Amino acid sequence: MNNKEIGEIRRRVRRDRSNMTAIYGCYVNENKEIISEFQESTGIMPENEAEKYFNLMRRSLSGTIGKNLIDITFKTAQVADSPEHKLLMELRSTRLKEENLRMVFYKKVIETVSLQSNYLILIGCDSYDVPFKSKDDFAQVDASNEVYTYLLCAICPVKQTKPNLHYIPESKEFRDGGMQNIVSAPELGFLFPAFDNRATNIYNALYYTHSPKESHEAFVEAVFNAPIPKPAEEQKKSFEALLTTALDEDCNMDLVQMVHDQICQRIELHKESKVPEPLLIGKSDVKEVLSCCGVSEEHMAKFSVDYDEAFGFEADLHPKNIINDKRFEIKTPDVSIKVAPDRTDLIETRVIGGVKYILICAEEDVEVNGVSIHIGEEEPATV
Repeated sequence: MNNKEIGEIRRRVRRDRSNMTAIYGCYVNENKEIISEFQESTGIMPENEAEKYFNLMRRSLSGTIGKNLIDITFKTAQVADSPEHKLLMELRSTRLKEENLRMVFYKKVIETVSLQSNYLILIGCDSYDVPFKSKDDFAQVDASNEVYTYLLCAICPVKQTKPNLHYIPESKEFRDGGMQNIVSAPELGFLFPAFDNRATNIYNALYYTHSPKESHEAFVEAVFNAPIPKPAEEQKKSFEALLTTALDEDCNMDLVQMVHDQICQRIELHKESKVPEPLLIGKSDVKEVLSCCGVSEEHMAKFSVDYDEAFGFEADLHPKNIINDKRFEIKTPDVSIKVAPDRTDLIETRVIGGVKYILICAEEDVEVNGVSIHIGEEEPATV
């Protein structure tokens, strides 16, 4: 799914726009015990409560593709006959009305999710008459030829607040409010089936994780039984380690700058092109940059092998998962330097008198601890 398709579904997740007539929930404690299981009719719940429920559900469609929103692909054999795909399809076809099916799903979640707190499983089913869109992106609401029925799930930590004073209008006094259990934004969730090319795709799902450091692999295995990429944070560390170990002495400042600059340029060009499909970077794209930097054939071959081991054979990566396009950073054990990504030309390395230095061009506006300083003119050489 691309950003436009995700946005189209996310805009539907409101009481006045969707056909989600009920939201089902299961409240679980730290010991993996069900505290309560409930069904809330969206038509009769108070407006402020409905808004909060739908907001939690909608949050499971937020974030960055490839980092928070991850495409899950089922094998053909799974779609034909597998317990995990069959359960999702039956939950969808019954619109979650079968209690036995819901309990099977809840148990899968409870067995595999640990959030170090109580948590709430929310799930709903909506049917969307997809309006036809002309080439100029104009929607014709009365010309729908696709009904997209989907499940949307959000798994939200429930955190206990500290006791605090609160105001009581009737007595115009402040009193101890005690501890409260507050539902937080989703930690994980999913959309099934996917909404690809603005149509139903039962071969895919869209998985949500709040943290780029955590992919909740056990949950994905239990619910989808499908492979999932490493968390974005791990991908970045793996890519950095790959350049370091595979390129050895060829890994210098100029090379890292070039790789970073080239990937940043691709991100910017993709943004300007307004192509809806997410940008992906492959092994061949990185090798092309390495070749331009004069990396030896031996190190290029090692990079190719190590890349496949780290990410999978000929895997494509989301570029923002492997670099920080907002910052270029240089570190030594005692110093950290952060540079705007479009001004890496201000930094160079040099060996002076046998000592290795990092040089920063500092022509104007230099501050130290917030204080503007002047750098003296070059002293004339003494003979």
